[in-house]
Amino acid sequence: MKILANDGIDAAGKALLEKAGFSIDTQKIPQAELAAGIKNYDIIIVRSATKVTADIMDAGQLKLIARAGVGLDNIDIKHAGLKHIPVVNTPNASSRSVAELVFAHIFSCYRYLYHTNREMPSNGIKDFNELKKLAGKGFEVQDKKIGIIGFGRIGQEVARMAIGLGMEVLANDYKKRDVELTLSFHRKYAFNNFKVVLPGMSLEDVLKNSDIITLHTPGSEEVIGEKELSQTKDGSMLINCARGGVVNELALKNAVDSGKIAFAGVDVFEQEPPVNDDMLQLANTSLSPHIGASTAEAQERVGIELAERIIQFFNTKR
Repeated sequence: MKILANDGIDAAGKALLEKAGFSIDTQKIPQAELAAGIKNYDIIIVRSATKVTADIMDAGQLKLIARAGVGLDNIDIKHAGLKHIPVVNTPNASSRSVAELVFAHIFSCYRYLYHTNREMPSNGIKDFNELKKLAGKGFEVQDKKIGIIGFGRIGQEVARMAIGLGMEVLANDYKKRDVELTLSFHRKYAFNNFKVVLPGMSLEDVLKNSDIITLHTPGSEEVIGEKELSQTKDGSMLINCARGGVVNELALKNAVDSGKIAFAGVDVFEQEPPVNDDMLQLANTSLSPHIGASTAEAQERVGIELAERIIQFFNTKR
């Protein structure tokens, strides 16, 4: 079986697949040439950069499509179903890394690091006292209410961290379910692990009561627009480490400009690379270039989980 890992694969996952007898090509084929190039492969592995479209599936003889990550919006799932091509992903591997990035943006905003990190290299001498005065108005997260919209694996990991930091969690889930979480500490302190039950809340209640709102909904359909932003608490923070398009960028810009939203943390954009320069120049905003799952640890877990799923799939078919 020949695998095209068009967006790469971690060395640990590659080694597992090779040990199981798969041949892996990590040389990237440009999107425009992929339909022609896919004919030589049985399996394609992608992250978020490569799109597996209907014409690519029609051009080849794929037996499996594998997504190194959670979302499947860059794969034509409907056409894969029509072609009877199974699709697998790695829903468990990146939850921790995305959740940590959420808090990186929260701390960056609350302590004005997004601003001082930009200004200190060029203006840190002449404007030192002014920068100190601004950043000295920062906030702590303890006792703040964090609203989590989308309470799957990543949302639940954010909740665990928030509880560990002394925050109150307000959870919104499309299933409107109560969720029991286990708070797990380092193995040295595991005897202190405990469980907590979080009740599901309506979106409106989460928006109007949260100091910080973070989104972890599946897909890229708009969840937060002008109407929803108008329902938020004045001076709250909004974090989007989910998908571009989940938050309406123009509505968010207007809310930040007006002060309705005091801070924003943005990892994903409606188009990537961004074409809306207003988002990159927006005041009081912590920015990152779609790196939620991009840690060394997460990529190793993704590679291993994906390799295990591919191997299991073909072992089951034998």
